[in-house]
Amino acid sequence: MKIALIGYGKMGKAIEAEIQRMAEENKKKAPQVSLKIDLDNAKDFTVKNLKKVDVAIEFTTPKTAFGNILKCFEADVPVVCGTTGWAEKLDELKKLCRKKKKTLFYASNFSIGVNLFFEINRKLAKLMKKHPEYDVTLHEVHHTEKKDAPSGTAIVLANDIIDAIKRKKSWVNDASGERDILSVRSYREKDVPGIHIVNYESEFDSIELKHTAHSRRGFALGAVHAAMWVKDKKGFYGMKDMLEL
Repeated sequence: MKIALIGYGKMGKAIEAEIQRMAEENKKKAPQVSLKIDLDNAKDFTVKNLKKVDVAIEFTTPKTAFGNILKCFEADVPVVCGTTGWAEKLDELKKLCRKKKKTLFYASNFSIGVNLFFEINRKLAKLMKKHPEYDVTLHEVHHTEKKDAPSGTAIVLANDIIDAIKRKKSWVNDASGERDILSVRSYREKDVPGIHIVNYESEFDSIELKHTAHSRRGFALGAVHAAMWVKDKKGFYGMKDMLEL
């Protein structure tokens, strides 16, 4: 199985390292990176070169992700995308997947632990909807090089809370003094892979859900597994599909 890495920053390098580890453990079944695209070799990002791979893994920027995916679609190559900050265009790509039989696997976070955290967050929000004495807030911390705020993971958490707790009408990336607005606070610190905290607090007690990433390996390995899983499929998929949640 041949993989193209679209974006060769920290995540691209972490994905390549996981693929190398897999090759060392099982040379026959491990995929291989046959194309790497970054700013210094953007000229190689062509339909012709993409047609030589089985799956593309895309981790770039919010401004470039949409166009990168369209080029992969033009080459009829399935895409695994983890770039966040451009979710307003996802519906357009979902329609293309249905009408043109293209393939996109999108996740705001490829960590198995985070996706289980999503499920727990949804469950707790459903339980808390009947208890207005608890106010909910959300905090996220990432490394200083992260381009978007709040994180895509925080947005998923926030939207799932709002879907379950109808007294929250929307979220804002700031402190909020309004009871019907969910406060999502973002912090950027050096060398922090990712921390997400959901806090329910009343006059009497607090409940806190927290996920802490210790390294990028969990995200990278999840992206590789997604590429292997989606290789021969058509349509739009996410971590819930792969993990059967």
